[in-house]
Amino acid sequence: MEDYKYLFKVVLIGNAGVGKTCLVRRFTQGIFPPGQGATIGVDFMIKTVEIDGLKIKLQIWDTAGQERFRSITQSYYRSAHALILVYDVSAQPTFDCLPVWLREVEEYASPKVLRVLVGNKVDRDDREIPPAVGEAFSRMNNMYFIETSAKDCSNVDKLFQEIARELIQTMRNQRQETSQDANSNDGPVGQQETTHLDGASEKSWSESNCCKS
Repeated sequence: MEDYKYLFKVVLIGNAGVGKTCLVRRFTQGIFPPGQGATIGVDFMIKTVEIDGLKIKLQIWDTAGQERFRSITQSYYRSAHALILVYDVSAQPTFDCLPVWLREVEEYASPKVLRVLVGNKVDRDDREIPPAVGEAFSRMNNMYFIETSAKDCSNVDKLFQEIARELIQTMRNQRQETSQDANSNDGPVGQQETTHLDGASEKSWSESNCCKS
């Protein structure tokens, strides 16, 4: 049995064709599959990463972007520790649909889920959405932001490693709060869900040079 400290469920959502599957396969298998077909329903892969000496298992769920699969994919939102909302920086319609996806997140996911906005395909020369636009949207909606390229591997590892790091910190904060509550003698403390970090809207992974192409 593989030894690991935490298991986190990460779900990718977004329009069809934005590169969700390519991001997952680049991270988990180190490959960029040419001519990748559309995901049917939901697929998942697992990869273990090491963060601060801890082994973290990431269960990464790749969901279909087509409307006909939406009722299937929505059922995976609730148990997610992190949701990655992906758009294509070279396709304005995929960015314009972000509010629709966020409404689904608000309806079906835990309000405490870690939310990350990813502008993918920064290797392309026909960019339509500037980095500042994506970052402004992420700040407005309390999300972390990063730009990636599954094709040339820009920031792909960074994306998932930072998610793991944030979730670990959340778990540590939970334990500290639980310990403090127990010591206050205010009554029993129930089991808590993974919480969204306070002030996330004020932080952006792009500020640490991780959205450079």
